Amino acid sequence: MDKKEIFNSGLRKAMPIALGYFPVAFTFGIMAASGGVGPLTAAFISLTNFTSAGQFAGTQLMLVGGPLLEIAVTTFVINIRYMLMSLAISQKLESMSLVKKLILAFGITDETFALASLEKKEIPFLHMLGIIVGPYIGWILGTFCGAYASSLLPFSLQQAMGIALYAMFIALIIPGMKKVKAVRIVVLFTILISISLHFVPFLRNLTEGWKIIIITLLGSSASAWLFPIKEEDFT
Repeated sequence: MDKKEIFNSGLRKAMPIALGYFPVAFTFGIMAASGGVGPLTAAFISLTNFTSAGQFAGTQLMLVGGPLLEIAVTTFVINIRYMLMSLAISQKLESMSLVKKLILAFGITDETFALASLEKKEIPFLHMLGIIVGPYIGWILGTFCGAYASSLLPFSLQQAMGIALYAMFIALIIPGMKKVKAVRIVVLFTILISISLHFVPFLRNLTEGWKIIIITLLGSSASAWLFPIKEEDFT
């Protein structure tokens, strides 16, 4: 198999991910545009980040003027899982230079990680690059199109379309809650934490970024403690 075919094989496998990323990125573009971010700037954010939850949280904090430390810690906590994914995938890659590994690490997302994990053999650099490039392009194009489409709408309608963000996350959570009891419990627990942070007097004054950090840490810790994954589940 020549180099072009190695790359194309990864690209073909990742096309469903690329198509799925487009509407999510479209929603991000709408959110960014509703905060006054232009289409090119929004696309540049996606070009240099490529992380859905981290981008949504980080951009929202920037739009409300959140402190840099708060933005940095929030995005770090949300994206820290990619460190573990990159370490896991590195064990399946063919021998390659550090520069190539860093390039691939940038493109690791939940979906590209899952797809690469299914590979039975060592993964060549070009094949993994193909898995990443398609979704990456879909993410950038979706962002630009969402921001551009939103910029054509009246300001009042742009603001109203922000509800699409919440609808998207609800759509992602509900199927898991219906199927898995552990997910239902953890989601309800995090909802209670969120409500507490909003109504408890000495906690309600926290900024949104620190609330996200606290909810993420407490929710993930409770999940790991209540529903640990056994070692045999990986074999």
